[in-house]
Amino acid sequence: MNASDRTPADLLRSALAADPARPLVTFYDDATGERVELSVATFANWVAKTANLLQGELSAAPGDRLALLLPAHWQTAVWLLACSSVGVTVELGGDPADADLVVAGPDALEAGLACSGERIALSLAPLGRRFPAAPAGYADYAVEVPSQGDRFAPFVPVDPDAPALVVDGAERSGAQLVDQARADAEALGLAPGARLLSGLGYGDWKGVSTGLYAPLASGGSVVLCRNLDQLAPESLAKRVESERVTVTAA
Repeated sequence: MNASDRTPADLLRSALAADPARPLVTFYDDATGERVELSVATFANWVAKTANLLQGELSAAPGDRLALLLPAHWQTAVWLLACSSVGVTVELGGDPADADLVVAGPDALEAGLACSGERIALSLAPLGRRFPAAPAGYADYAVEVPSQGDRFAPFVPVDPDAPALVVDGAERSGAQLVDQARADAEALGLAPGARLLSGLGYGDWKGVSTGLYAPLASGGSVVLCRNLDQLAPESLAKRVESERVTVTAA
């Protein structure tokens, strides 16, 4: 990663320039048996499409606040980097009533209706499937995102010192987030090429840093596991071996 990177979007651009083919996020849901592997290039493509949806279709702009009501999931990681690309502040588990936009999973649709702005729903079903019908009051992410452009350029340059993420009641700018992610990566012993397995949720800084930002900041990758408590210990050991995990935070 480049020392000049000051936002999560910068980190992703550096990863793309360095080795677009390597894995970045490998996602497991042990309640459904789902496994999805995204290379840096594939992940960046999802981020670009989502950022174009945010900026173009939803008219999001720097300074807007988005309540992200999603669990630890590869699509959550995409939204976090897309918001960084546009300059939108993400409030993880934030109050929809105070947000300009809301992005909600199946378990948070009712709560998300408190947002008076744009609302996007994700089914979180395997293979990114759409809802049978879009939930009332929402647009379906799986319907809206495929037609978006594969390249993204912000209308306004993103300020690294502007608020980027609110979690645990604390607000971090893009630059602060990157600095903390680098420190966390060092504390975890992550080096370029490291493969970290995380079973932590995205409800606090430790979970989202371990499950996304620290591996990204170190030039590593993450094996992100949802519902890991449903996996037998012997199966976890096999996963660690098959995924060539070097660090575990379960």
